[in-house]
Order: sequence, then structure tokens, then C-alpha cells
Amino acid sequence: MFSALSPAMRASILLALVCTAVLAAGARAETPREPEALVRKVQEYAQKATDMAKSALSMVQDSEVAQQARRWLSDHADLAKQRLTWLKEQLVGLWKKTPAA
Repeated sequence: MFSALSPAMRASILLALVCTAVLAAGARAETPREPEALVRKVQEYAQKATDMAKSALSMVQDSEVAQQARRWLSDHADLAKQRLTWLKEQLVGLWKKTPAA
């Protein structure tokens, strides 16, 4: 699900979700002297935020545009591999032609 994101991006999203959940829970807590209620609300908000993020990422990954982009990248990766193989062959040939010093 989150595999398309870099580790730094995943950490940033998680931190933002946690901070948002803590702020929202703090704002909605009846009294600041109820830490269990605050923790419970933070957990609820974090779970809701996680579910929403998973749902959004799933929709993006399953979209037609995302599938087309993956096909395009796959097709062009093969072309890049072919070009790299050709370049290696050219360098080997050049290396063989270069006289020893």
C-alpha cells in the first residue's frame, strides 16, 4: 500500500497524522486531567486517519492513470536496459581497440 512512497515520505505522513490526531484529541478532550480519554481519542483519530490514507492510496494505485503510468515505466525501463547493454558493448569494443601503454 505505502510501498510506492519513499521511507521519508511515509515517515512524514505518519508524523503529520499523529500530530493532527493529538491536536484534535486535545481540542475535544473534556478535561485535560483525563489522560485515558485523551489516549483513546488519539488512537481513534489515528486509526481513522490511517484508514483514510490507506483508502486514498488504494484508489490511486488502482486508478487507470496509475496503471498506465506503471505500463509506461515498465516499457521504458526495458528500452533503458537495451540502451545500457548497447553502451556496454560499445565500451568493450573501444577498450579492446585501445593500445596498451
